[in-house]
Amino acid sequence: MKNLLFAACTAFLFIACEKVKVDVKTGSDKTDSTANEEWKPVDSATATKAWMDYATPGDMQKMLAKSDGNWSGETTMWMENGGKPMTSKSEAINKMVFDGRYQVSSHKGNFMGMPFEGMSITGYDNSKNKFVSTWIDNMGTGIMNMEGDWNASKKSIEFKGKMTDPSRPGKDCNMREVYTFVDDTHQTMEMYGPDSKTGKEFKTMEIKFVKK
Repeated sequence: MKNLLFAACTAFLFIACEKVKVDVKTGSDKTDSTANEEWKPVDSATATKAWMDYATPGDMQKMLAKSDGNWSGETTMWMENGGKPMTSKSEAINKMVFDGRYQVSSHKGNFMGMPFEGMSITGYDNSKNKFVSTWIDNMGTGIMNMEGDWNASKKSIEFKGKMTDPSRPGKDCNMREVYTFVDDTHQTMEMYGPDSKTGKEFKTMEIKFVKK
């Protein structure tokens, strides 16, 4: 069954890539970033192996799986650089899905006295050799996308990405997140973003998680 799945995925890959190759030749999509790239053909055996490597969970996914379970969080937030910190408590549930390929995290707490809910999907892209993450919550209507590198010496992932800046309609702002795996029962998430007055980066939030 797995071989059938990989064969189907590989066939889909060839069909999709063939379409891209045609588009590159005809220039039908001038906004495509691959339009100016030279096409390099890949034989079926190489493509199949690459797809299997891409789809097979490894050490990074196993590391994420150690975070499965229920966590309590102590959150500190700053609305501006040097501003008065606001504190609150939250709960998080982590669960690996799709046979250990991704981790879905559900968060509940409060923000300035209002109920807060959020959800993230985190994985490790075997092809990019990077962690990838998305975030949505009930305080907005956009999706934040981030990519991050593993720092073995600090036992942390530094994510970088963009999110919608509602104060500047149609614009995004740069975000940075440092997730530290202190030990098996303690983790810390630090979020950095631009100050609304200066645009300079500052720490906007810190959550200290303890596993229940």
